[in-house]
Amino acid sequence: MSVIEVRGLHKSFGDLKVLNGVDFSVEEGERVVIIGGSGCGKSVFLRCIELLETPDAGKIFVNGQEITAPDCNIDEIRRGMGMVYQKFNLFTYMNVMENLCIAPMKLLGMTKIEAEKKATELLTQVGLVSKAKVYPGVLSGGQQQRIAICRSLMMDPKVILFDEPTSALDPTMVSEVLAVIRMLAKRKLTMIIVTHEMNFAQEVANRILFFADGGIYEQGTPEEILEHPKREKTIAFIQRQKYFRYEILSRDFDLLEMQGRIWNFAEKYGVNTSNAHKLQLCCEETIYTMMSGCYDIEDEISMTVDITYTETDKTSQLNLTCTGKNYNPFNLDDEEDESLEENLSVMILKKAAKDFSYTYEDGLNKITLKLRF
Repeated sequence: MSVIEVRGLHKSFGDLKVLNGVDFSVEEGERVVIIGGSGCGKSVFLRCIELLETPDAGKIFVNGQEITAPDCNIDEIRRGMGMVYQKFNLFTYMNVMENLCIAPMKLLGMTKIEAEKKATELLTQVGLVSKAKVYPGVLSGGQQQRIAICRSLMMDPKVILFDEPTSALDPTMVSEVLAVIRMLAKRKLTMIIVTHEMNFAQEVANRILFFADGGIYEQGTPEEILEHPKREKTIAFIQRQKYFRYEILSRDFDLLEMQGRIWNFAEKYGVNTSNAHKLQLCCEETIYTMMSGCYDIEDEISMTVDITYTETDKTSQLNLTCTGKNYNPFNLDDEEDESLEENLSVMILKKAAKDFSYTYEDGLNKITLKLRF
């Protein structure tokens, strides 16, 4: 039996549809990591599992019990689920020991001695036993998050949900929190973790879910998702691809405006000056080469320029698609009746590209250049 099972989960906020029929299950001891872009529904999904957000439709089962049923005692179910939030949510008016002990004493019937003994053991494991009598306000963000994890463990949960536990931390504090979660992973504790830390996801996950388009867009092992993703949006997210598009509908298009937009795109994503100039040059040469080769003077122009910049390996790809007659500039021969200027443009493109290709399909010319950066 699954620890958690979700069937046909829907959740919207006004006209914004966030979750659109999500099906999901996690088995005991499984460590599921959820990744995806901002606003894709990762955190909303976790909050729905604890009914901190009320689903619009669908059913959620925890240890076989439907928590979306009207007669469910959700507070009782939550005692078996830990939740670690982006914000630490510690009680500022209680010291660390009091923060850890209050819930098990009130909800599980632990004595103060039993609760403090368990709290001391957990604090020792995370290296914070010396902070037992300290108030949260004097602790660093990383220390507070470690305390928050201990607080969840005090209830002996069957599953812990982590909602981007390092997103509110200074980069210097991230590693100390991730180290605690790695420790829990070795114990085979059931965990669902929303995170943007890809290396961490690869280390701890049995399974990774990529969220997009209102649900689980692609899922698989860490190797399948992080090293060999199959679907377009997963590939773009993992490789951190950035896109630029420009459409040309006349011969007298504004070249300077296009070049300015390419420059802004390059600056935004950290492309250096030399490579930004190379992008501008290749776009200009490709456009005018295809404009002169594919169209007669009276023809209507229709071109689309697409640039894909991949942050992970700092590579760029230029794609130009245009109507007009079949024209492959890379087949030009010096002896053919082509102008020196056209041949020079092709020479520039071949020198700038580490790979190039041309196809003609469905009445469209398609040029692809993978640029040498």
